[in-house]
Amino acid sequence: MNPFDQIRTALRGRPAADDAGSTVGHDMAVGAPADDLRQRLTPIQYSVTQQAGTERPFSGTYWNHHGDGLYRCVVCGEPLFDSTVKFESGTGWPSFSDVVANGHVTTKTDRAYGMTRTEANCANCGAHLGHVFNDGPRPTGLRYCINSAALDFADRDEVDGPP
Repeated sequence: MNPFDQIRTALRGRPAADDAGSTVGHDMAVGAPADDLRQRLTPIQYSVTQQAGTERPFSGTYWNHHGDGLYRCVVCGEPLFDSTVKFESGTGWPSFSDVVANGHVTTKTDRAYGMTRTEANCANCGAHLGHVFNDGPRPTGLRYCINSAALDFADRDEVDGPP
């Protein structure tokens, strides 16, 4: 079993937040020991995915990336977004108009910092990805504003079949 399959197996059916719905300051990829994640992820990847941090705009690997393939969760490898729905939003973060398939990204209300937004999380492991806004292009009208630090990229020719 490859490492991503081991993580997926360990994480299935576990909640991503405490009973109050809070994830800030908590390790979000439940089932994966925090020490293991701290060793495997860079400090910014850990901050973003496990503590709902945000990378600085125009600083991430993928904000200006134009490869053809799939963007996956950096924590568990779950396919999240296809490059065909990535667009230039001018925000400094990778922006997507839709998810790769229903059920791969979950959303919840985020009331941190005195504002109400819609948080996007990996449905498989609960990792914080970024936020969703209603100012995207047609046909969805959505802008998934995602931290590069939450993503890994697989070229289309390296992807084995559909997600």
